This record gives sequence, structure tokens and C-alpha cells, in this order.
Amino acid sequence: QVQLVDFGGGLVQAGGSLRLSCAASGIIFSINHMAWYRQAPGKQREWVATITTGGSTNYADSVKGRFTISRDNAKNTVYLQMNSLKPEDTAVYYCNVPVLATMRGGWGQGTQVTVSS
Repeated sequence: QVQLVDFGGGLVQAGGSLRLSCAASGIIFSINHMAWYRQAPGKQREWVATITTGGSTNYADSVKGRFTISRDNAKNTVYLQMNSLKPEDTAVYYCNVPVLATMRGGWGQGTQVTVSS
């Protein structure tokens, strides 16, 4: 069964940093693109970043220059390094396998990131 477990969220002051991790199983990790999404209270889930199988990255304008997505194929893990955090980054963050986006198993359970001012 496909399973994504994301973790690493927490409470941090504005300007601080966090690194989120997502461990995948049940897929051939190295041949799948990976992504991060987030959902703030009262808002729709939004795309944050994507990393391709070849290591190319893309970011939402709201996080560009502050967040970095990376992957370690040997560990079946994707990361999201978040620097210069802002209160508006507060959300539940979810990792995602884009090819499985319409399936429950293609998403992590979510990890809460709270940024205080």
C-alpha cells in the first residue's frame, strides 16, 4: 500500500526555520515527482513546491526564495526546508505524489506549522 508520512512541523517565531520531512513507502520513489501543499484555516489547499525525478524544482511565488524542496532517493524521503518563516506560512503541510493526487494514499496525513509574530 502507498503510504506517505510527513513530520517535522511545530511552533516557531517569525524569521525562524523548520525542516519538514516526508517518508514514502509502497511506490518506486526515484521515478516519481514529489510535492508539498499546505492548507491554512479557512483557506483552500494550495500548492507550495514540486521536485521532479531529475531534481528540478518549482515554487509558489509566496515561498520562492525562502523555501527549498529536496529529495533523498536512498531514504525514500522528500524534505521542505523553510526559512524566514512568516505568520502567513501557518498551515497544515502535506506531502504529495502528483501522479496519485486523486487518491487518498497519495497524500501525507499533514503536519502543523505555526509561526508566531
